[in-house]
Amino acid sequence: MTSPAPSPDDLTLLRNRTFDELAVGDAASVERVLTREDVHAFAALAGVAVERQQAASQDNVARGTWGGALIGTLIDTRLPGPGSVHLEQALAFHAALKVGDRLKVKVQVEVLDAATRQVVLACTCVNQDGIVVIDGKARVIAPSERIELPRAGLPEIRRDSNGNDGLGRLLAHVAPLAAIRVAVVHPCDAPSLKGALDARSAGLIEPVLVGPRARIEAVAQQEGFDLSGVVIEDAAHSHAAAARASQLACEGKVEALMKGSLHTDELMTAVVARDAGLRTKRRVSHCFVLQTPHYPRPFIVTDAAINLAPDLMQKADIVQNAIDLAHVIGVPDPKVAILAAVETVMPSMPATLDAAALCKMADRGQIVGGTLDGPLAFDNAVSPAAARTKGIVSPVAGQADILVVPDLESGNMLAKQLMYLGQAASAGIVMGAKVPVILTSRADTHEARIASCAIALMLAHRYRVSPP
Repeated sequence: MTSPAPSPDDLTLLRNRTFDELAVGDAASVERVLTREDVHAFAALAGVAVERQQAASQDNVARGTWGGALIGTLIDTRLPGPGSVHLEQALAFHAALKVGDRLKVKVQVEVLDAATRQVVLACTCVNQDGIVVIDGKARVIAPSERIELPRAGLPEIRRDSNGNDGLGRLLAHVAPLAAIRVAVVHPCDAPSLKGALDARSAGLIEPVLVGPRARIEAVAQQEGFDLSGVVIEDAAHSHAAAARASQLACEGKVEALMKGSLHTDELMTAVVARDAGLRTKRRVSHCFVLQTPHYPRPFIVTDAAINLAPDLMQKADIVQNAIDLAHVIGVPDPKVAILAAVETVMPSMPATLDAAALCKMADRGQIVGGTLDGPLAFDNAVSPAAARTKGIVSPVAGQADILVVPDLESGNMLAKQLMYLGQAASAGIVMGAKVPVILTSRADTHEARIASCAIALMLAHRYRVSPP
């Protein structure tokens, strides 16, 4: 009987697996994005001046050294792990790698020889398009004794998330759910109207277009959109459209709201109005659900769109809303990082005091359903290497599922930087009201709008069983 694999979540130790603990079929994997720095580093090891090479030469350097090095590192650190002796590695290179490619590297036990403790591992590297770019075999001698080594000083390699592609898997996940009626508020420009119609085509929503009928139909005619079978609720202007959409939600005629070509404050003012009937005991807050190739799992940034400078009790609602959303999208015990500029409590920095208080509120059951830690600086929240360097021992540091920002300005800048510089896919949703509010930006992509509708679909079906 084999022992279970050591947990890769331990931020302080590397643990190997002895030969006796291995079984045919055991596997380990990591995921990594090829950066320009990687190309330069491995080219330097190969004695190549990258700046003087053509693109094909750069690809060859990266393909031959970077991919093979990841396989070797995975063997040295995970399977079998420290103490392994490399005997042979035979790899075939089927395609070039380019800067920005995301590579999933996997090794799997194929053969075990008890007499020599030799292990044959099947090795594969698959890119973001599902193409096998490297495959082959490696033969090693597995360790006979358990070895534990401190991780400090080791290069950081981000592990994958067991095949979870984050937002890209949302449509498949929600496919069994019936579409919901959604009031699309003032869809008077091409992006917002197209987003609603595309979500309808994807089977996510049945849109009810609320706004000036003449303007909506003019946009549809100009863009060639087919409005056949789509309900239009005529409203004179954006304020009237927001009020009417909120009324439809209050009456149960729609199960979600979707922002069109109006300002966020117009829509949210109507949603939280006392006579709208959509308020709950919680403060409303916005959640960005993000997936970047540089982080191994989807994560939430909150609040980056609604609450300008929340106080402690408002932050408690913001945290609880994000935890509730995490549960709905499949994270049963989300790790919540309360962000600040530093990781120590300092009276001169109010964000650190709020972070400490929020963690104590969680200890006392005032915030439930997640594991909180803070204050944490951003690097400590998302980077195991940074957390190790600073000696932070925490169940959240380096692996946060939720990032709670101090205020709207910092959160909005963080989210936009992740989207525009970090290649993050995004979805936007408002929590804390009786119905989900799909809150997308005029600059958001088609994919962001569809992903936001998919999350709203999941929330609406949850609210049927457990109203907020």
